[in-house]
Amino acid sequence: MPDFISLYRKYRPQTFTEVRGQDHVVSVLRGAISKGAIGHAYLFHGSRGIGKTTIARIFAREIGCAPEDIYEIDGASNRKIEDARALRETVQTLPFNSPYKVYIIDEVHMLTKEAFNVLLKTLEEPPPYVIFMLATTEYEKLPETIISRCQVFTLRKPSLSSLIELVLDACKKEKVHIEQESAELIALLGDGSYRDALGLVQKVMNVSVDDKISHSEVERVTGAPSFTLVQDFLKSIVNKDIESALRQVNLCVEHTIDMDIFLRRVIHTVRMILLARFSQQKKKELEATLPKEQWSFVSGLIGAEGTSLNANFLVTLLDASIAVRRATIPELPVELACIQILGQNVGV
Repeated sequence: MPDFISLYRKYRPQTFTEVRGQDHVVSVLRGAISKGAIGHAYLFHGSRGIGKTTIARIFAREIGCAPEDIYEIDGASNRKIEDARALRETVQTLPFNSPYKVYIIDEVHMLTKEAFNVLLKTLEEPPPYVIFMLATTEYEKLPETIISRCQVFTLRKPSLSSLIELVLDACKKEKVHIEQESAELIALLGDGSYRDALGLVQKVMNVSVDDKISHSEVERVTGAPSFTLVQDFLKSIVNKDIESALRQVNLCVEHTIDMDIFLRRVIHTVRMILLARFSQQKKKELEATLPKEQWSFVSGLIGAEGTSLNANFLVTLLDASIAVRRATIPELPVELACIQILGQNVGV
């Protein structure tokens, strides 16, 4: 029986051409390779699962590094000064079969202060055949002395449309049918991460009984609320019915729906409504791409100006989404958002 390969590994880009949404990085690296202007240290930073390590691996291969001359180091588990000193010693040995030795240090921000000090000296004057490629999700934790010695690249978080395209492409290659609505929900829940989006596709495929991914399967596996629940919540806001709004929040709790995911669906829907309210082009795009049921609901609220469904409400939801992630009572920030928007109607 062949070994199982997860989707995010199976469809990880192997060439610069396959890298999505990072043309501003890829074009510079390609230019450096074509001109022979290879730097000695690169730093890639950005959110999780968007291709930092993948780009580093591709770059290493493109400059002619054989697998035995590419060293990947996890900064979280090799963070001590002893590890940095060991690294300093290994860089002195020549490559096996390549013009370069490439050291890819992932989550480099996890290194201790003492380890950074040792790494700094190595970065300043490495052997001519050594290239460091650092990757981090927490750029602000890196010492300025390290940053200043690297060519720094900021990777962009993928757009929703880019994630939808990724999901649709992966399902097509796996010969699994998925509707646009389901692909959009998975992309939304992927939260700006290629890896997370493909991980969700994998989870749903694992429980699906056939070669089709239904919307109900996506909702069940991911813990996402039904669109009906989102509709009822927003209708309560439009009708300024705080009791009904709080009831929808309570239904989420009763059905063990992740409040962060609930808010993401609500915010996404409100954003669509507001954009379509002020942009005819966006309105046409939504009408062409949204499922009939969703478009019917969204179009019905586009003209609901003068209600609580406005930019202030969206800002309040965004604040609540940040608070939900650290709240001991997850539903509390959502309840407070409802009270803040609708409380004046009941004298709160």
